[in-house]
Amino acid sequence: MDLFYYINPQTLFTIIGGLLLLISGLMTFFLIDKNLECKKLQSDLNKLVRSFHEIDEQAKLIVKTDLELNKAQEELDKRLNGLEALQKTSRLISTTLDEIEIFTRIDKSLMMDLGFEKNLILVYDSAHKFKCRVDLGFSKEEIEHILISLQNDEELQSALKAGNIFSSATQATLKNDKIIKIFRVAHFVLTPILCKNGMLGVLCVGNRSDASAVTAGDEELISILANQIGQSLENAQLFEQVYRSSQILESKVQDRTKQLASALEEVQKISKTKSEFISAVSHELRTPLTSIKGYASILMTGKLGEIPESVHERLDKINKHSDNLVKMINDLLDISRIESGRAEMRFEKHKLAALIENVHDILTPQLREKNIHWTIQIDAGIDEIPMDRNQIERVFINLVGNAIKFTPPEGTITVTARIDEKMVQVEVTDTGIGISSEDLPKLFDEFYRVENDINQYVKGTGLGLSLVKKIIEAHQGKIWATSEPNKGTTFHFTLPLEKNIPDQTLPEGS
Repeated sequence: MDLFYYINPQTLFTIIGGLLLLISGLMTFFLIDKNLECKKLQSDLNKLVRSFHEIDEQAKLIVKTDLELNKAQEELDKRLNGLEALQKTSRLISTTLDEIEIFTRIDKSLMMDLGFEKNLILVYDSAHKFKCRVDLGFSKEEIEHILISLQNDEELQSALKAGNIFSSATQATLKNDKIIKIFRVAHFVLTPILCKNGMLGVLCVGNRSDASAVTAGDEELISILANQIGQSLENAQLFEQVYRSSQILESKVQDRTKQLASALEEVQKISKTKSEFISAVSHELRTPLTSIKGYASILMTGKLGEIPESVHERLDKINKHSDNLVKMINDLLDISRIESGRAEMRFEKHKLAALIENVHDILTPQLREKNIHWTIQIDAGIDEIPMDRNQIERVFINLVGNAIKFTPPEGTITVTARIDEKMVQVEVTDTGIGISSEDLPKLFDEFYRVENDINQYVKGTGLGLSLVKKIIEAHQGKIWATSEPNKGTTFHFTLPLEKNIPDQTLPEGS
């Protein structure tokens, strides 16, 4: 039997409505769930789209960066090659001081390494005109055109002399247009070759229009090359100047040496003639002086009859002046003998202390007369030294005698001797009136006498110190003086500790 036959229609409608409501709820729940899922999927899709766009942008950035890196790498490789080429060229041009060789070593391979087809180096000549020294990639007609155009363009020359560098890497200017027309290149670098004294010339490198453009790195490399060329050219020019100067100086030195040799020979002849003349005159004077002194002495004794007191005084003056003349003649003869090599020096070992003491005994009366204090200081290590005793005794008598003459009463004279390496250094010091710095260099000149109050009243020949100098030099020593006015004077001289010259007459000119 049919089930619905027993169901109330109202109840049936209620059931159907409930079923429909249930189905509607289920559908609504399903749709809401699907909608949420769709929204989630849409959100995920949006995220994927954004991620895709981000990845796309990153990919584009990576590609761009890669291109830039490749370009930078190419530029870096180019600069490294250029720097290696510059280093090689720098070594080549810095190892020569020949200007022609410098330009020879700037060859085509260098320009190829730097990335340029054309290269032109122009240098000023002596007339301050541009002269082509290096040309690569330029014809003779182009070079002639460049020389004329650049020489006539004073504005461009002034800009280059000021140190300006022009290149097609910078913004186009009127000067760049001029350079393109002058050098007929699309891509270029034009830089001055400078030194301390100014511009020596110009360096231009370039490429055709279909070649790669010039970069700031190219400009820097060419500038470095120009500086290296400038330094090398300056060094070469300085060397040439020094070489020429040395040649001129050498020639002048040779000429001067010949003149000095000739003058020295003439001086030696004159000195020899002077010595011979002095020797001859001195010998001629000694005979009449001996007679004068002898007759004066005889007359003073009264053997030829009594003489008045006034005549006796005059004879005494004749006798004293004769003695002075004899001493002067003897000094002249000694100097002449030493200079001409005819003075015999007999070198034997003698005690220096004993010699000085003997001089003290000889001059004691003069020391007592002025009440002058005498001190002596000799190093214990100084014993016997090789010398001509008579001549060195004359040295001490002369120096100490001078000290007595110029030292006031109650003064002091000190003689010291000490070892200085292989020499004995002797000093004779007084507390006298001293000598001015102007007179010191002339002390040992023949016939020179210091102008002072004492010398105005005490007569002398001016030969004593000259003779002393000759004797010391004959002993292979040196003599000099130090002094301060009113503080005293010290005469220093040296004598060798060991014998270093033979027992014979001294060589001429000693």
